[in-house]
Order: sequence, then structure tokens, then C-alpha cells
Amino acid sequence: MISMRSKYGLKALGYMARTSGKESFLIAEIAQAEGIPKKFLEAILLTLKNNGILSSRKGPGGGYSLAKSPATLTIGSVVRSFEGDLAPVQCLSETQHASCPECADEDTCGIKLVMADVAAAVAAVLDNVTLADMLQRSEFARQKRAQVVDFAI
Repeated sequence: MISMRSKYGLKALGYMARTSGKESFLIAEIAQAEGIPKKFLEAILLTLKNNGILSSRKGPGGGYSLAKSPATLTIGSVVRSFEGDLAPVQCLSETQHASCPECADEDTCGIKLVMADVAAAVAAVLDNVTLADMLQRSEFARQKRAQVVDFAI
């Protein structure tokens, strides 16, 4: 599972991408629009800024803005900003690698081999879906739901 930091980060980025005609956004505005606690959002946006996903400007007219276009910003880059690498087991982690104490032979471990496939599948999806794709899928689902005809009496 991804953390609330990742979910709220994606929600905030989605709000910024959907809101056309604005160059920068205040924390309070995003927090209110997306129902995210303001203090929590401050830390989230700072993490996104430190990872090059957002940029910020101080002073009048300042705030946060997308540093990349929604069409080039992958969901994987956002999730990794908060979760680190996406390894399901520690022996596959690039940043926190450690051998499993119960594993006699890491190279032939069936669990590791299967989890490597899981990690590759997750990365393939997250690294090929952009913020723009995510928003488009959401809008398509909304439109599809709105066209449902209910024949219940």
C-alpha cells in the first residue's frame, strides 16, 4: 500500500494540473480544495519540491507550481518521492538492501524471484502512467458513471 503522503501528494498535483489559468497555488487553497490537513500538506509539497516535481516562489503572487508538465510527470516519480524504491522485499531494495536472515541462497530464493516480477510489474505501470493520464482516466470514469441509466422502479 502507498502512504497517505503519496495519496495526498497525487491529489494536490491533480488539483494543480486540473486548475487552468493559475501559475501558482497557496498551500491553504490546495488543502481546502482537496480536504488535506494544511500542516501535513506543507511537508508533502516541500518533499515534492525537493524532488524537482514542484517549484516555489516567495512573496506576492508566490506559491507552488508544477515544475514539469502533467504529461511528463510519472506517477512512479511521485510515489518514489515518498515511498523510496518500490521493492516488496528488502533483498530487492536498491536503497535499503539487506539479505533476509531466513534465506540460505538469495540467488535461487523463490520468494525473491517472484517478488522481482511483482516489483517490475508495479514499476512498469507507475513509470508509464503520467499525471495527465491519471486525470484523464478519472474524468473518463466520471463521464461513464454520469451516462449510466438506472431503470429501477
